[in-house]
Amino acid sequence: MLAVNYTNLRDNMKTYMDKVTDDCETMIVTRKDNKNVVILSEDAYNNLVENAYVMGNKSNYDWLMDSKAQLDNGKISVHDLSEVDIDE
Repeated sequence: MLAVNYTNLRDNMKTYMDKVTDDCETMIVTRKDNKNVVILSEDAYNNLVENAYVMGNKSNYDWLMDSKAQLDNGKISVHDLSEVDIDE
């Protein structure tokens, strides 16, 4: 996680934004009176929102944890995928 003050961010905006997106960094922008801001990439934000949704719904969470337990215990099956012709 990076921490940068507002003035430094303003003077080097492109460099810091590239670090956030290209290096998957999260950045804290420090400001007066502890009114700090966090900057993260759109991908990281979308991932957080999706995880909050899945974890926020008990039935989704339980299903996910059950599936993970099955995988961890080797209870998997392999299936061949078949091509579907949309013109039919």
